[in-house]
Amino acid sequence: MKRQNGFTLIELLIVVAIVGILAAIAVPMYTDYILRSQLVEAHTGLSDMRVRMEQYFQDNRTYKGAGLGSCGATAPASAKNFKYECQAENNTYTVTATGADGRVKDFAFTIDQQNTRSTTAAKSGWESADMKTCWIQRKGSC
Repeated sequence: MKRQNGFTLIELLIVVAIVGILAAIAVPMYTDYILRSQLVEAHTGLSDMRVRMEQYFQDNRTYKGAGLGSCGATAPASAKNFKYECQAENNTYTVTATGADGRVKDFAFTIDQQNTRSTTAAKSGWESADMKTCWIQRKGSC
């Protein structure tokens, strides 16, 4: 009798099925991880804008006339995935970071003079019950 080398078709189908199951689990988790890393840009950008606005207020005793839109601060230099807008009055301001395109296009975050952070828009499935008082960082939580 001649000894056979190699794999049988059943063995190959089992391996393909196992790889398919692992891919079905890993790919969505990986894309969520990438999205989470891109949201950090908005969080740090808004925090940076808040510091700039407070510096402007210390120098001018008003937020009005501060540059980006009606704010004197400019958009963060590292702005890649988000667009920043600002509305400023004498004693108040609100800075908004809105997703530009790609994975983050469904997200929007704000911060104001009282350091009130809120998520004003989120991708379906990422919503959180307390998103009006925090920035979403992962699915369903702040």
